[in-house]
Amino acid sequence: MSTHSATGDGPRRPSGADSEVGRLRTVMLHRPGPELTRLTPRNNDRLLFDGIPWVARAQEEHDAFAAALRARDVEVLYLTELLTETLGDADARERAIETALGSLHLGETMRRWLGPMLRESSPEELTAHLTAGVRNDEVRGGFGLVTSLLPRDDFLIDPLPNLLFTRDSSVWVRDEVTITSLAMPARARETQLTELIYSLHPLFVDAPRLHGWRNEHVEGGDVLLLAPGVIAIGVGERTTPAGAEQLAREVFTAELAHTVLAVPIAQERATMHLDTVCTMVDVDKVVMYPNVADTLTAYAVTVVPGSDPDALELHVADAEPFLVAAAKAMEIDTLHQIDTGLDPVTAEREQWDDGNNTLALAPRVAVAYERNDETNARLEDAGIEVVRIAGSELGSGRGGPRCMSCPIERDPLG
Repeated sequence: MSTHSATGDGPRRPSGADSEVGRLRTVMLHRPGPELTRLTPRNNDRLLFDGIPWVARAQEEHDAFAAALRARDVEVLYLTELLTETLGDADARERAIETALGSLHLGETMRRWLGPMLRESSPEELTAHLTAGVRNDEVRGGFGLVTSLLPRDDFLIDPLPNLLFTRDSSVWVRDEVTITSLAMPARARETQLTELIYSLHPLFVDAPRLHGWRNEHVEGGDVLLLAPGVIAIGVGERTTPAGAEQLAREVFTAELAHTVLAVPIAQERATMHLDTVCTMVDVDKVVMYPNVADTLTAYAVTVVPGSDPDALELHVADAEPFLVAAAKAMEIDTLHQIDTGLDPVTAEREQWDDGNNTLALAPRVAVAYERNDETNARLEDAGIEVVRIAGSELGSGRGGPRCMSCPIERDPLG
């Protein structure tokens, strides 16, 4: 997608994606920013960020990632730039401010002071407040019990270090965008800001939207577009069974899919999302985490023929091995597995090195961290071109190229 129409007349509606591997045209990223400088050993666990990154190096690595995408003719949009442009709208500003002020830990005195401060901010300043947060020792008013009793370095508005992982808060399914509902309270405002962009930015305002941050929990890292009409949804630590069912109903009602595969994943840190154990690198090839290759299963969900469109009756098939169920739904003979090449013990210890979290730029072309030597060799042996990027600091958040990217337009496969 270009931000302008073919005739240069202005913004046009994005065309979305129907697969994980169609040629990537437009992607949304978030360049690491001041929010990462707010991480400390005292707050990083609460803010769901595993490490304390060297921010300048993380920015260099992310810039190189974006440059690698542009070198393949991928248009890169940045989340904070889109947010700043959105906040130029008075309605968008008020919605963002009211959401930020909704935190119960602020108290009425601080809430009354922060409101005018945020409303007087420029769009750029408001974006910074909403993403990098506001600390107790940074306020110059609203003095009361909250300011007196909270430690000086506690946050009144929390920073959002996980904005880096733009895949989690939205997923395009064909020409409709799914606004997800993030399960962890520390990440709830990410999807609220993403919904604001998709609702009110001129580039997206006409795009149909599914789900939303108030609904059952679904996270984008759990959603894989296996083929046109076939969606796999991981159900585990972050996406609930109710979330998977709700999204299935929505894509069936919108006629965006004919089969949804509900994929139970182990409640372990190394398998937080489905894309930490399995990602697609070709129309019939996945790279898969060795610990789950033989045990991953899927329940095929379809619509019972003739059921009421306003109250769809769903058929849930018995569980089958994931690769078998996926191949049936995709109507191919075999969904080929590329093993990461790491022994299970090493892969468990070095989750971010296991190579699963690849980003396909086209069939048989994928971005991966350069340090995944064994996995990258396996991919190349299978005929996959690997675009290597550095990730020594980006990997401190336990996410790879797929986590860090939200495809907005891909060439269609079907």
